[in-house]
Amino acid sequence: MPRVLVDAAAVPADRGALIRYVDGLVAGLDRAGADLVVVCQRADAEKYGRIAPSARIVPGPVSITNRAARLAWEQTGVPLLARQNSVDVIHAPYYSIPLRSGLPTVVTVHDVTWFTEPDQHSAVKASFFRSATRTAVRHANRVVVPSKATREELVRVLAADPTRIDVAYHGVDQAMFHAPGEEEVRRAAERLGLHGRPYVAFLGALDPRKNVPNLIRGFAAAVKSLDEPPALVIGGGVHEDDVDAACREVEATVKVVRPGYLRIPDLPGFLGGALVVAFPSLGEGFGLPVLEAMACGAPVLTTHRASLPEVGGEAVAYTEPDADSIAEALAALLASADRRAALRNAGLARAREFTWEASAEAHLSAYQRAVE
Repeated sequence: MPRVLVDAAAVPADRGALIRYVDGLVAGLDRAGADLVVVCQRADAEKYGRIAPSARIVPGPVSITNRAARLAWEQTGVPLLARQNSVDVIHAPYYSIPLRSGLPTVVTVHDVTWFTEPDQHSAVKASFFRSATRTAVRHANRVVVPSKATREELVRVLAADPTRIDVAYHGVDQAMFHAPGEEEVRRAAERLGLHGRPYVAFLGALDPRKNVPNLIRGFAAAVKSLDEPPALVIGGGVHEDDVDAACREVEATVKVVRPGYLRIPDLPGFLGGALVVAFPSLGEGFGLPVLEAMACGAPVLTTHRASLPEVGGEAVAYTEPDADSIAEALAALLASADRRAALRNAGLARAREFTWEASAEAHLSAYQRAVE
């Protein structure tokens, strides 16, 4: 088994699902008996020592909390640490890689929306990630992607060599994301100030491709005729201008709650306590929020776009991403307790198929191929 350096310092702490990918993978690799070196931010050293007790944890310098400094250090400091720790392969889990390490390198490409939907990102951000992705795909020995849809898009958009791309689905931490008890549901709802009011939930970044404005418009139309409408709770991300504008469009009687980032311990109660978790994204590399919602026993409404059907299968409800379609699909789910119960049970069963142990095994195979 090769000794693997995972650059866990590469993903900023506020990147939500990407942090959960790195944490889940590192824990899974450690449980699989991998010979593992984890490079991380100094503030994360204790965490990685806890979730990967058999791994060698190497904190980076204080300066790499700055993004520009970290990118420069990635090219020099990471290869140096790899040599000092007799590493056989480097895994860069977030687009960019050290280019002159002299070692086999594996990179994770999470999605290709920087190319396929550039208008859904800021121009500066999209330009950086397009460049980093092209470079990584060209130079890495193996490319890991989280879905078959992402592999197909990478081949189509960048003419990537499909024989160098490995699909490794994400897993879900069943201890962290689980069907909540009544007390967990009550506590999460009280923190949101709902006081027993039913709600539809969204969890994720509020960047344009998450399609939150259309969710707000569709929700408002879906509950318009209800005598006691639920609230819409939009958890995570930052308050973007288009989300603000959509909130101003709806009638004052439509309750939209925007708590911002939610604590991880509150997520099972928040997701599992929702009437529906709605995630009408325009495209995902994987769609970890859908998997995590299913693991919490939530009925999920999402779209047919990109990888989402690979995650949801027949255990979720689907909609087109426009506001009218979301309204129709949401209204149907809110009107049928039986349909929601069926989705809840199907989602719990499907979520158990996605484990970090299975993801770790797929990554280990990619590391071995890179070395060979």
